[in-house]
Amino acid sequence: MDKDRIIGSAKVVEGKAKVAVGKLLGDAKLQSEGQADKLEGTVQNAIGGVKDAVKDALKDK
Repeated sequence: MDKDRIIGSAKVVEGKAKVAVGKLLGDAKLQSEGQADKLEGTVQNAIGGVKDAVKDALKDK
C-alpha cells in the first residue's frame, strides 16, 4: 500500500472531524476547512491507488 493512500485516508478522517466540530460550534470557517481537508485526502488517496496499480502492473511483467 502506497503511503499516499494512508496519508490521504487520515486527511479524510481529519476533515470529517473538522466538519463535525464546525457544525457543532456553528463555525463555518472550520466546516469549510474540513471540507477542503476531505477533498485533499480523497485526491491523495486516489493518487496512491494509481501508484499501487502501476506497481502491480509492473510486477506482472
